[in-house]
Amino acid sequence: MSDLERRFGRYAVRDLSLKLVILYVVGYVLEMAAPSVFTWLTLDPWAVIHGQVWRLVSWLLIPPMTDNVFFVLIMLFFYYSIGTSLERVWGRWKYNVFIFRGILLTIVSAFVWMGVTFLLLGGAGMAAYGTGVAGYMRAYSGAFSTYYINMSIFLAYALTFPEAQVLLMFIIPVKVKYLGVLDAAFLIYEMIRYAGPSRFVIAASLLNVVILWLYSGGWMRVSPQQIHRRNSFRRAVDRGAASVGSGGRSYTGGDAIPMHKCAVCGRTSLLFPDLEFRYCSRCEGGVEYCSDHLFTHVHIRAGEKPHLFEEGQN
Repeated sequence: MSDLERRFGRYAVRDLSLKLVILYVVGYVLEMAAPSVFTWLTLDPWAVIHGQVWRLVSWLLIPPMTDNVFFVLIMLFFYYSIGTSLERVWGRWKYNVFIFRGILLTIVSAFVWMGVTFLLLGGAGMAAYGTGVAGYMRAYSGAFSTYYINMSIFLAYALTFPEAQVLLMFIIPVKVKYLGVLDAAFLIYEMIRYAGPSRFVIAASLLNVVILWLYSGGWMRVSPQQIHRRNSFRRAVDRGAASVGSGGRSYTGGDAIPMHKCAVCGRTSLLFPDLEFRYCSRCEGGVEYCSDHLFTHVHIRAGEKPHLFEEGQN
């Protein structure tokens, strides 16, 4: 991924969230002006392999369906806001990779659904719908929309900004990490409850988030080595606090040696015990960063000085 970013990062789409919102607006206009056109836009894998290749792209025009215009405006603004925040923190390239990977996985899930359905039902089973395979696929292809991609964007936001707060119903402040847990639980519930293509498209959106979590070092949270490091850190902090209480030297000064230090801002685990630190697997030399700079630093080679992305840099 680092090599790809150096080669193709300059081609990353700027303000991708805004462009997605524009696609949704166009989709809502089409829904009101010519709803019958949607049957020619859905991600129908059977139609694609029979020549209607435009469906590989046109399904992005199909927005999450709702009859409440006010809710539509709020939803569009919300996803534009969190998408822009992710693009600013991750960088344009990483955000592009996440969105386009979600789109690609959704397309793949449509073809997997077609193959599994054909194996389970066969042409005779699908013929019960009156028009055989083509009619069956067309009837359910509308499930492949951007709705679950949007849900995955929110999960990614919750992983990146777990302590951020949003106003639930514009009144109740709730941390994003709790909403992210509810979002994930809701997706898993829907995947179990609904049969047909919904299971496949939900699985694709969750897989995209899992890949993001693994790639960003989330696996370290559950690895035995990382658990041992966290426990050692807590014991060190407890010893430092006990030293302060007994009249000894404070852990925030003196000769105390910090266990973790951000290579960009210099903050340490001693002065900021609640701050999370991680090593970047793509930087040479075992460089460590705090959670504020883990996604915003430029990956370096051995001997280089750590620094952040500059404005406009891919």
